[in-house]
Amino acid sequence: MNLIIQSTQAVPAVHVTILAGMVTASYTERMSERVYRFHDVSEHDAVSAYCYDNQIDYGFIEPGRNLSDFGLVVMDMDSTLISIECIDEVADMMHIKPQVSIITEAAMRGEIDFSESLRRRVALLSGLEQSVLQGVYDERLRLNFGAELMLSKLRECGIKTMLVSGGFSFFSERLKQRLGLDYAHANTLEIVDGKITGRVLGQILDAQGKADLLVRTRDELQLGAEQVIAIGDGANDLKMMAQAGVSVAYHAKPVVLAQAKYAFNFVGLDGLINLFGG
Repeated sequence: MNLIIQSTQAVPAVHVTILAGMVTASYTERMSERVYRFHDVSEHDAVSAYCYDNQIDYGFIEPGRNLSDFGLVVMDMDSTLISIECIDEVADMMHIKPQVSIITEAAMRGEIDFSESLRRRVALLSGLEQSVLQGVYDERLRLNFGAELMLSKLRECGIKTMLVSGGFSFFSERLKQRLGLDYAHANTLEIVDGKITGRVLGQILDAQGKADLLVRTRDELQLGAEQVIAIGDGANDLKMMAQAGVSVAYHAKPVVLAQAKYAFNFVGLDGLINLFGG
């Protein structure tokens, strides 16, 4: 196995030396001042704690495994591809963000059924002008660090990209067009006479729905599970992540960190490029 370590800033030499010894690396390759690859290593349980304590992300990778080996990357939207929870920011326009955020956080930790949590949160938005959605998109929606770099590299490698969100299609469809994503799926808010009714149209896209969309798209593209990467942060991403050969917890809740194959606790989404060598 090889070990990849990466950080948001230059990795101090002392950390490189200690980790190389910890995993008995045959040699150390400096990819950049922020990224190192240790070759022919032995996995060591202490790596996780040492890296976390020093704000370093890591991953044990099979030698020769490259980004170009994959055919599909599936991403959650809120707090994964983008830095906000859209529904919380919409609620903020009504001065009810604390009430909605409490439900959002509980759902992401897996404490409340996602579909029920969404119904409860959307109901609180009843009567809000539709124009507020555009305001949130224009003024508050920001991509997470490294997102555009990651997506550019995925396109270069011919890898399909899919956004699967328990959030709203108003945002996911705009991101699909803006970023050139291949697929985007989300929930649709009911809007009547220019106002949000407090209801969601059709079946709610929940954890199982996300997983089903991944499997369906994977099969349509004639890919194996080992050719799929899934990235998420909340409990409703776990079923989707379980259907991918590679799962990445992005600045995620503990329940997701416990089950994902890799975790980006500190670096941006471009960490995926560093992990698999581009």
